[in-house]
Amino acid sequence: MQKNALERVTVIFTLFDRDGDGRLEAEDFEIMGADVVRAAPLSSEAARNTMRGAFERYWTTLAAELDADRDGTISFDEFTACVLAPERFDDTVREFAEALAALGDPDGDGLIERPVFLALMTAIGFEHDAINALFDAFGPSESDQITVPTWVAGIKDYYSPTKAGIPGDHLVTSGT
Repeated sequence: MQKNALERVTVIFTLFDRDGDGRLEAEDFEIMGADVVRAAPLSSEAARNTMRGAFERYWTTLAAELDADRDGTISFDEFTACVLAPERFDDTVREFAEALAALGDPDGDGLIERPVFLALMTAIGFEHDAINALFDAFGPSESDQITVPTWVAGIKDYYSPTKAGIPGDHLVTSGT
C-alpha cells in the first residue's frame, strides 16, 4: 500500500469519528450525513435523501466487512482494510462519490461551483486551505467550476491504495 493511501485513510477515519472516541459507530455516520446535507440547502430533497442513504450504506458496509470483533464499532486498524481491499468497497465508494457530487450540483448542469464544494467539504470536516488546494488541483474552469465526473473520480482515487500524487493528497498535505 502506498504511504499516501495510508495518510488519506487516516484523515478520513479522523473525520468520520465525529465524537472523537477513536472508533467509528453508526451514529458518527448519521451525524456526518446530517452535517453534509445541512450544507446543501439548494439541493433537492431527493439528492439529500440519496446522500443520507450513501452514508448509511457506507456504515453498514464497513460494519459488515470490517468489524472483525463484532463489537458494533470500527477501530482504526479495522478501518485500514478498506484501503487494503478496495474491491470490497468499490460499490459503496462509488455510491458515496456520486451522491456527494450530485449534492454539489443542485441545478443539475454537471458543474460544481467552488462555494458549494467548499461548503460540502467543510461539513465533512476538511480545512479551507486544503479544500481550496484540492479544488484548484481539479483544474477548475475560468468560471471557477469543476465537473461532476471530475469530483467523482477524485473521491474514488482517494480510496485507492495504488494512487499517489493525486488531487486528494492535498487534503493530507495541506493540513486538516
